[in-house]
Amino acid sequence: MEPAAARPRPILTAGSVLPQDADRAALVARVHSPEAGGPCVAAVRGEQVVDLTAVVPTVSDLMERDDAVKVVREAGGGHTWRLEELLAAPADRSDVAHLLAPVDLQVIKAAGVTFARSLLERVIEERTGGDPEQAASVRARVGRVVGGTLDGVRPGSPEAARAKELLVAEGLWSQYLEVGIGPDPEVFTKAPVLSAVGTGADIGVLGASVWNNPEPEAVLVVDSRGRVRGATLGNDVNLRDIEGRSALLLSHAKDNNASCAIGPFVRLLDEDFGLDAVRGLDLDLRIDGTDGYVLHGSSSMREISRDVLDLVAATHGAHHQYPDGFVLFTGTLFAPTEDRQAPGGGFTHEYGDIVRISSPRLGALVNTVVSSEQAAPWTFGVGALMRNLARRGVL
Repeated sequence: MEPAAARPRPILTAGSVLPQDADRAALVARVHSPEAGGPCVAAVRGEQVVDLTAVVPTVSDLMERDDAVKVVREAGGGHTWRLEELLAAPADRSDVAHLLAPVDLQVIKAAGVTFARSLLERVIEERTGGDPEQAASVRARVGRVVGGTLDGVRPGSPEAARAKELLVAEGLWSQYLEVGIGPDPEVFTKAPVLSAVGTGADIGVLGASVWNNPEPEAVLVVDSRGRVRGATLGNDVNLRDIEGRSALLLSHAKDNNASCAIGPFVRLLDEDFGLDAVRGLDLDLRIDGTDGYVLHGSSSMREISRDVLDLVAATHGAHHQYPDGFVLFTGTLFAPTEDRQAPGGGFTHEYGDIVRISSPRLGALVNTVVSSEQAAPWTFGVGALMRNLARRGVL
């Protein structure tokens, strides 16, 4: 692991992180303010970022308001920052203003195995026990058995049941088949409230992991009533070796320091950006290594196996409430298989990788990969937020 000072920092500009149609978007940010000693809810208006904390002390509060779009576009604010200055600032220093993950009190949930390709890769992880060197042969076997029979299959349908029977008959049973093509999706808690990092920050990969990858995902922002109020981008870091050893290690694989990135902004649903726009999002991924290595990938929400509202309904309802709302990672189509470090080893991160997840209508989430152990410790929790807001007189 390189010393912290030697790690590459992504160069971020307003033009590189804003949505292409930012002039029509209602964008919500969170800003760490040294003067306030904590986070501010903010609106992105052009290249200016306006503090709205006196109007809405938390992003969770904003999402509960029926007039959230009007507040973001029109409400009078306090301090104003230049977006370029926030993007240029180090994300691990408390003495300078910088962007944070644009959510706060919402519970951070994630849906897994929501794409057919993701399902097959989870089966491969499990069959290899998390050993990347065995993955290629198992991947070829799964491909011969399944072919294209999962393409377009609706989970829980008779066609899905037949595909499951085919895999089981070939000795390829996996518990991932149940959540991938069965009637109920996998929904888990990705990370603690307030623990996500934002764009420009380091993202953590557990030091013990030797087979891992980013997971570029669209993230829904949902209020306490189960209404989707906005969307953003997320990186649900995937430790393939650890989860592949046992699905019961999911929490160990998913919830580590700095292992969840969300941002750059929440785009509120409005007349120009509705649920159908979310359903049609294309996500692009670029990884730049310190050695000149470059990987491109993509994921399209049009290929998701379950509708986004079905995922929300599986998360929230009479069976489970979220008084402060929640955010929901919707899964990814991306599962890199190309070799990087050695033949047969598949793809895995190296420290210093710069990961850029982007979508034309949501902007770009950019992070540098470090070990979770060397990422900045998470110290500002719910108690600290409440004390800070109380001192500022906005509660």
